Amino acid sequence: MTTADRGGSSDAPAPRQHAGALLAAGVVESLSRDGDSGDADPGTDAVLEDFVAFTRLVRNAGVPVTTDRVAAYLQALRLSDLRSEVATYWAGRLTLCGDPDDVVRYDHAFAAWFSADPRDQRMGRPAPPKPRISTMAALTEPPPGSGTGDEDEETPELRVAASGEEILRDRDIAELSIGEREHLKQLLALLRPAPPKRRARRRRAARRGEPDPRRTLRAALANGGEITDLRRRARRKRPRRVVLLIDVSGSMSPYADTLLRFAHVVTRRTPTAVETFTLGTRLTRVTRELRQRDPERALADAGRAIPDWSGGTRLGEVLRAFLDRWGQRGVARRAVVVVFSDGWERGGADLLGEQSARLRRLAHRVVWVNPHAGKSGYEPVQGGIAAALPHVDRLLAGHSLTTLAELLEVLRDA
Repeated sequence: MTTADRGGSSDAPAPRQHAGALLAAGVVESLSRDGDSGDADPGTDAVLEDFVAFTRLVRNAGVPVTTDRVAAYLQALRLSDLRSEVATYWAGRLTLCGDPDDVVRYDHAFAAWFSADPRDQRMGRPAPPKPRISTMAALTEPPPGSGTGDEDEETPELRVAASGEEILRDRDIAELSIGEREHLKQLLALLRPAPPKRRARRRRAARRGEPDPRRTLRAALANGGEITDLRRRARRKRPRRVVLLIDVSGSMSPYADTLLRFAHVVTRRTPTAVETFTLGTRLTRVTRELRQRDPERALADAGRAIPDWSGGTRLGEVLRAFLDRWGQRGVARRAVVVVFSDGWERGGADLLGEQSARLRRLAHRVVWVNPHAGKSGYEPVQGGIAAALPHVDRLLAGHSLTTLAELLEVLRDA
């Protein structure tokens, strides 16, 4: 098959055996007809139901497939040559994928559905993983006086390969399978965040610091009025407030569940010093839900409290609502504010820049976590992130467990 048959692009997967039941000649002709005739073809309904089931698999893979996209997908199938797997592939990719990150998940779903094994088509199994190459290293050196290598000698070997947990720590959260996400939940529960500290007004006894007149005089009175030791005091340390603002819009949906679990881990460490809000088309406070001990129950209650999950994004307006209702009244004052968002803004970027500057004047530190910042070749050129970046202290990548652990270190040192 030539490049022209693939639609002029080399991104399409290598041709695989198409689902034979879907591409029978008579059924294809019935699907390609106009819907003007009054007689309904049962073959057409069967094929349409099968393709609609494929869109459900794509949605389960993490692609935000809406009803409008499904309708556009079916219309594209009617105008395509279903005998060609490449045409079927591009009909779904151009209508069901709305973000560059959706392409990888769509490719996995397409490979699982249109495979040669019918069980894989129905169960939606992912493509088999590529074999990993293990590096072999000699454990011991041959003793002196041994053979020069012409003799076949058994040399002990050490198989060096990264463990599954180490590989999972650096994997992009959006590319994880269902089993890997379950393992990631266990790794998140093992995190031990250290909250940032601030100096309190109260003082405590210390070996170094300013002199403590009261304790010095009391010690002198107990010693007959003679000052033998100068007592000292220092400021107490208290946890500094941490505010987590998590974007739950459609473009952040592959990361939203993991970020909420991360927020639950941080909240459980210091429940009274952490506030969590979700950003989308509206502002939602989920601090009370995340203070529960059970993570599954906390996530379920938080999901029911969020009305705009996988919706649009109005960062400027929602950030202004947060500052007017919560931040200006003390939640953001001298706090470490962490914004989890990719920076996509449907509204005006100028409003987001103004509210980011306002937030910077209130907060102690502002950290922006963008999952795309950890990918090679990323440039913060989107309107939203470009407007907010001048008012941000740190820009981090929160796309993996390793980068989330790095964020905990930044919070500890704030």
